Amino acid sequence: MSRIVVTGGAGRLGRSLVAGLAERGHEVVSFDRAVSDVPQLADAQQLAIDLTDADATASALQEAQADAVIHLAAIAVPFSAPEDVILRTNAALAMSVLGGAVRAGIGRIVAASSLTVLGYGTSGWLPDRFPLDEQTAPKPSHAYALSKHLVEQTMAMLQRQRDDIRFASFRPCYVIAPEEWRGAPTQQGHTVRERLDEPALSAPALFNYVDARDVADFTDTLLQAMPEIPNGETFIVGADDALAREPLADLLPRFVPGSDELASVLTGTAPAFSSAKARRLLGWRPERSWRTELAPHPHTPTQGAPA
Repeated sequence: MSRIVVTGGAGRLGRSLVAGLAERGHEVVSFDRAVSDVPQLADAQQLAIDLTDADATASALQEAQADAVIHLAAIAVPFSAPEDVILRTNAALAMSVLGGAVRAGIGRIVAASSLTVLGYGTSGWLPDRFPLDEQTAPKPSHAYALSKHLVEQTMAMLQRQRDDIRFASFRPCYVIAPEEWRGAPTQQGHTVRERLDEPALSAPALFNYVDARDVADFTDTLLQAMPEIPNGETFIVGADDALAREPLADLLPRFVPGSDELASVLTGTAPAFSSAKARRLLGWRPERSWRTELAPHPHTPTQGAPA
């Protein structure tokens, strides 16, 4: 098993990622702004650190003696801070952590990007085709998306400098943590059930989602495969269905003007984003769906009970 540093380990995705990697026998160290008492980090070491301090970060990574780094730390929500702050902060974090990992000689470096690099959700946006995949051209349209595209480009730059180190990035879909299936608010403040009941809430993300535990499964699989797959690959990581009760062939034209013909291929439960590359190169596929994970509605009779 490996010793793995996860930056942003106390965040929504980070908690599940740290717990999932620890369950698989890895020794995990969480780097975040403060030490957290959340149960998911009980089996991990924690270090409180300002990751925008490049020298301190490089020293901490050197001392960690890790086999791999997974970089999650970022201002994680578009428009949650001024655009210049988001771009400056996320760019600084990327250069500090990824550059520091290279300086420390860590052999496997993974960074979380975002599907927002593709530019969906802006006026007039249309892709060349559905489903969207790693061949879809990036068209970032706000500072958060641009900062995530910069993360990917930073990885590519460092790979050109150090071809002896293995790099990979991934673009997770809209992350749903285990407690959110049970009714806790999601990142945008709505419950999963509300996002299903009112399609307009999920439409800005084109109804994409992924269970945080599936992301943990993915990263474990990726870390094992990195020595064998082409260096510098980027992967989309998402559920195999859409967060919607209707086919996207019917839903998308209501929210993405002009997408009628493009969306016509998304029949049944097909999602707008494809994780086929991860399946092809890594043998990974998601195990969880909203259909299996969403807690029963409190007013829904339990099996065997009278209606």
